Amino acid sequence: MNMTDVNARGLVLLGCGKMGSALLQGWLAQGVDAGAVHVIDPHPSDWLMAQGVYVNAALPDAPAIVLIAVKPQMMGAALPALQGFGAGTLFVSIAAGTPISEFETVFGAEAAIIRSMPNTPAAVGRGITAIVGNAQVTPAQMDLADALLGAVGEVVRLDNEDQIDAVTGVSGSGPAYVFHLIETLAAGGVAQGLPEALAMQLAKSTVAGAGHLAMEAAETPTQLRVNVTSPNGTTQAALEVLMDEARGFPALLPEAVKAATERGRALRG
Repeated sequence: MNMTDVNARGLVLLGCGKMGSALLQGWLAQGVDAGAVHVIDPHPSDWLMAQGVYVNAALPDAPAIVLIAVKPQMMGAALPALQGFGAGTLFVSIAAGTPISEFETVFGAEAAIIRSMPNTPAAVGRGITAIVGNAQVTPAQMDLADALLGAVGEVVRLDNEDQIDAVTGVSGSGPAYVFHLIETLAAGGVAQGLPEALAMQLAKSTVAGAGHLAMEAAETPTQLRVNVTSPNGTTQAALEVLMDEARGFPALLPEAVKAATERGRALRG
């Protein structure tokens, strides 16, 4: 199964909010034929209506792939519209908190289902998405899901579905941790006398630049930190606060990831 198959058989997108729109934009840029895409969305945006795709129209009989991008609380009302497709259709969910078993209950035990966990930087093509499939998913279908989700960033494959909750704690919820870092870093600059707008500009650019450097550099983040830390200098003074085992990042961030992971497990039930 490949993009040619998608263009021939069709692709169904259930839900076209921020994540669905980012994916659709990426697919069209990758060469997916707009005429092969069928979108189901109760409130289609003007942007969506201008893309040349089918919106709330009759669906193909056996699409190559169905991507489910609605909120978990909307699943009950939305999924029945997708029943009846043949065994050759691959279902991919980006909905948080909904396990593969729930989709198997709706679509049948023989359905090929992939669960994924993207994150919000997908909106600017810099996301990372973790995927895992049930026993019915073929290697070719995994490759197809990898290619389609890769339209908005990196894709990693998990060994088992149980890892999804930890992925949520690190990368799914992780952008919020970074946004809060930007907020608090800027607030620290304001407290030291910088104008608010300047402090925010410095904080945003510093976090974005450091993240890009961490991705591009050959050195590990640990070595990059060492490189910028002069003995008895300003950075060392700051890191003595941030790296404090009791109240700094070593204590806070693992606890934050644990809290998000455990909440994900609780929501899954």
